[in-house]
Amino acid sequence: MTDLFRPNPRERDRALRAGLLAGSAAVEECLLAAVKSDAPFIADSGLGLLGTAQAWRLRPLLVLLAARFGDPHAPGVVPAAAAVELTHLATLSHDSVRDAEAARLTRPDPGALTDASVALLTGDFLFARASQILADLGPHAVRVQTAAYERVVTGQILSRTGPAEGCDPVAHHREVAAAQTGSLTGVSGRLGALAAGADDRAGEALARYGERLGTALRLTHDVLGPVAEGPLQAEAPGGPCHPQGHPAPRRALRDALRRARQARAALEDLPDCAARDALAGLCDAAATRAGR
Repeated sequence: MTDLFRPNPRERDRALRAGLLAGSAAVEECLLAAVKSDAPFIADSGLGLLGTAQAWRLRPLLVLLAARFGDPHAPGVVPAAAAVELTHLATLSHDSVRDAEAARLTRPDPGALTDASVALLTGDFLFARASQILADLGPHAVRVQTAAYERVVTGQILSRTGPAEGCDPVAHHREVAAAQTGSLTGVSGRLGALAAGADDRAGEALARYGERLGTALRLTHDVLGPVAEGPLQAEAPGGPCHPQGHPAPRRALRDALRRARQARAALEDLPDCAARDALAGLCDAAATRAGR
């Protein structure tokens, strides 16, 4: 989180950092409470997912930063951040089912079917918990979440079916990235603003920002591999797929760089403050990595 702030932080930067640390700790408590279940398999799977994704809490961070454009201490902010992360974890659980199916084709395992069933049900459980939390924030929050989740599912289907005949594979990949990742990072900005009582203009700007940033990070991740310690580390080692020598990865990185710049441009509609500086820092980190 320190990469969000200048080497010699001003007072407002120190206050933001303290607020984000406190908010993040509260989100973790909310997540731990949400994954509790009387069914041991579901509780264990939920806790496992929490641990696996702990270094990659981008969505809750975006909710907490977006809330800075309203009342960051509003009672719905932390639950909104937890709900978005639970929705994200639900998609990870469902993705593991696809991975298990692929593994069974090459390495038949009698226990794989049971594991896949538990993962599928765990994902459904986590999404239900997220919906319960958001219900307390009102019907609009639920509609925002479910619309984003619909896009995630659409992206999962598109990723499995592949591009249609005659469709540009890079454009198809960009559409999948926006649906699977950009949708939930976009809804993070929108829900953070909504929970904090920010005005509609800020909510729209934060939603645009989040979707573009998330899409940029996903496109870069798919070419260069995962970032070493989460989305705030701009200088991470390259991953398994290198862009040299093939036009498609280079095009994907150019798309990522363009999306990162568009995300930064969306911030122009927001007031100058430490939170906007932090959001801009995430854009710069994404752009640096995409443009390397």
